[in-house]
Amino acid sequence: MPSFDITSRVNFAELDNAINNTHKAIANRFDFRGKPVEITLDRKEKTLKVIAEDDGKLKGVREMFETAVVKRGIKLKTFNWGEIEPGLAGKSKCQAKIADGIEQDKAKQIVKLIKESGMKVQASIQGEELRVTGKKIDDLQSVMKMLDGAGLDLPLQYVNLKS
Repeated sequence: MPSFDITSRVNFAELDNAINNTHKAIANRFDFRGKPVEITLDRKEKTLKVIAEDDGKLKGVREMFETAVVKRGIKLKTFNWGEIEPGLAGKSKCQAKIADGIEQDKAKQIVKLIKESGMKVQASIQGEELRVTGKKIDDLQSVMKMLDGAGLDLPLQYVNLKS
């Protein structure tokens, strides 16, 4: 029976490259010369922390980072940015949660979307992934298109398509 898996994974090597590219872009910009900027990735907690001199600089760093991320093939939906907060010594900081894996409530929402579509496929939750099975590969491809157009705030990848 044909099937495929729905996942939401981040390539951390590409994310590291995007952070390094952002540091290079910051070093080349005149308005950031001598200004302390910090971008920290915590792989265990799956968070990204940005610290800059003020709100304007922080927004500039975030813009450069998002440009570097898109060039590296990572979707912007991967990052759930928090509010800009005041930090120590008058600096500004902002934290982003990295979406890696599909949470249970999102998985249930995706399964519900698939069931409501009326297609002849079954979806099951398997940890941080979903498996969709059906009798025809065309039905599975229709599910992929439907989920891409559903406007979910989660970057989805479709892997292990088996016929």
